[in-house]
Amino acid sequence: MLDMFLYNWQIREDWFDFCKNISEENLTKKRVGGFGSFLHNLFHVIDCEQIWINQLKGTQVLVKDFNSISNLEEVIEFSNTTKSQTLNYLQSYNSDIEKRVLEVKSKNGKTYHFPYEKVLQHIITHEVHHIGQLSVWAREIGKKPISSDLLFRQI
Repeated sequence: MLDMFLYNWQIREDWFDFCKNISEENLTKKRVGGFGSFLHNLFHVIDCEQIWINQLKGTQVLVKDFNSISNLEEVIEFSNTTKSQTLNYLQSYNSDIEKRVLEVKSKNGKTYHFPYEKVLQHIITHEVHHIGQLSVWAREIGKKPISSDLLFRQI
C-alpha cells in the first residue's frame, strides 16, 4: 500500500513543478470538472487524504477553508505536512489495524462502515482520478501533462 502512496506523492510533486511553470491565471482559472482549477484540485486531493487519515488515526480532522487557498505555496506546504503525517501512519500500519472498521456518519445521518484497508485504497484511487482531470486541463492549455505511467516510475 505504501508504494502506491509514494507513487501518488511523486506524481503530485511533478504536478507542483508543472504548476510553477504556468501562469497564475491558468493555475486558478475556473474549469469544467473536478474542483474547478489546477490549484483547487490539488488542494482537494490533499485535504481528502488528511481527512481520511485523521479519521483512521482517531485524531481531529483539520478544517481548511477551500476558498482561502490562494497560492501554490500554501498547497505545497499543506501537502508536505499531510504527507509526513500519512507516512507516519502507514509506517505503523499492521495486520491488526487492517482488520479495523471505520464508522462514518454522513451529513444526512446515515452510518457507513468501511474497512481501514478499503479507506486507504480509496485515498489512492481518489487522487489518481483527480490527477486525470489535471491532465485534461493541461492539454486544454496546450501543455504536455505529467506522465502517470506506473511502469516507468521509480518508487
